[in-house]
Amino acid sequence: MSLHPRPSLPSPLLSAAEVVAVLRAAGCVFAEDEARILLSTARDAAELAAFVERRAAGRPLEHVVGWAEFCELRIVVDDGVFVPRRRTEFLARRAAALTPPDAVVVDLCCGTGAVAAVLAGRRPAALHAADLDPAAVRCARRNVEQHGGQVHEGDLYDPLPASLRGRVDILIANGPYVPTDDVPLLPPEARDHERRMALDGGADGLDVLRRVAAGAPDWLAPGGHLFVETSERQAADAEAAVRAAGLAARVIEDDDLYATVVIGTRTRR
Repeated sequence: MSLHPRPSLPSPLLSAAEVVAVLRAAGCVFAEDEARILLSTARDAAELAAFVERRAAGRPLEHVVGWAEFCELRIVVDDGVFVPRRRTEFLARRAAALTPPDAVVVDLCCGTGAVAAVLAGRRPAALHAADLDPAAVRCARRNVEQHGGQVHEGDLYDPLPASLRGRVDILIANGPYVPTDDVPLLPPEARDHERRMALDGGADGLDVLRRVAAGAPDWLAPGGHLFVETSERQAADAEAAVRAAGLAARVIEDDDLYATVVIGTRTRR
């Protein structure tokens, strides 16, 4: 969505119609839906006016209101932190479907911890999440620790307890996968308001995925699964990277959400 320069706002006592008009003038495609969220979240007229002004200026809706809906959960989203995408609900639901009772679950590149929060509903025996971005870690702790999970700050597997090695049943890594040259082409909401480390996946977008795949066999339990999100055009290379790490691999897709996920499985021996 391309947002235009901020229009002047009406009086602080904004009606629903006025909110929609301001958002539509700013270029918001889903102005009516966004207006409902702003109106239902604002605690008073002054906060509503501030919300509308920030959104019209181009700040992501989720950063404005401080939360995002993800798999029917309300996920806390702080300024600057990667906003969980609707397409990632596909990854979360498929991972949940394969999460056995008393599983050990790890969510790498966790961002807000949205996927970990969903899998907490499966009542895992252990739930861990990790991210390199300190702001994301602070945010994830608010979403994950209330469910008994632990959130760690560091690069991929580095901050995880060594006791998890070889015991992880479900390993998720929704890392950055936008090719470096494509980052400037992203919508301004992502490009200007989310940290580059959460977007830039290297020359072909698969740098982080390859590192995750390479380490997965050491951390997965026999029969454990790795879930990584990627794009349709990267799917073949992503699947090859997972296979190269020694895992059985397959690609699953959801056309409605425009979502592509590679599942890697450590075979039982």
